[in-house]
Amino acid sequence: MKHLAAYLLIALAGNESPSAADVKGVLSSVGIDADSDRLDKLIAELKGKDLQELIAEGTTKLASVPSGGAGGAAPAAAAAGGAAAPAEEKKEEKEEEESDEDMGFGLFD
Repeated sequence: MKHLAAYLLIALAGNESPSAADVKGVLSSVGIDADSDRLDKLIAELKGKDLQELIAEGTTKLASVPSGGAGGAAPAAAAAGGAAAPAEEKKEEKEEEESDEDMGFGLFD
């Protein structure tokens, strides 16, 4: 991912076809060693392709990926469980507070 990010930064700066040396230069400027194998593969995969088209194509693919997760399950469980759900939530909150105290330090200490 870091190789791709560096490649995109270089392309954004105006170099339409960055080389492996360009990407290595960007990564080394922030203290990251480039993985030559991955970088060579990235350069080979992107050679001759329009980045704007690739980004647009990827965006449409991401739009079709379901991303609801378990968000809909909690309200359904609360509606089915009635008064049992708030008691469970309080119990979970208490357990979280206890686990924080067991650590011996707080977030802002």
